[in-house]
Amino acid sequence: MDTLELEPGEYETAVEQARVRMETGPHATAVRYDKRLRMVMVELNIGLTVAFRASDVQGLESASVADLSAVELDPDGFGLHFPTLDADIWLPGLLAGQFGSQRWMAAQMGRKGGQARSLAKAAASRTNGSKGGRPRKASA
Repeated sequence: MDTLELEPGEYETAVEQARVRMETGPHATAVRYDKRLRMVMVELNIGLTVAFRASDVQGLESASVADLSAVELDPDGFGLHFPTLDADIWLPGLLAGQFGSQRWMAAQMGRKGGQARSLAKAAASRTNGSKGGRPRKASA
């Protein structure tokens, strides 16, 4: 395994940035899975509770109740760890609306768009059907 080489002062800078984040930014003080609501509940140090559906987060989409109930909070309050899934969620990213990688989130958006129904899509489908259906792909 390769070792990480740090420039002089990089470690101290990172430690200071973490200290400032802990003092100024919201971080989790508790986390649990609510079976009744089917939501992961995260209590923040600023008095708010944030909840999200596990099915909306990459790596948790098909998790069982037992997997979700085993959620743990990292000591710094910025990470949620699901040990049985070997999945980690970074709380600041989640609060910023990042529920997975860019590629995964784009796929989710495409899936939702494909499920959408509208008058325009219905009309286009009827028009394509009257022309013999969707054009065949050209063989290579």
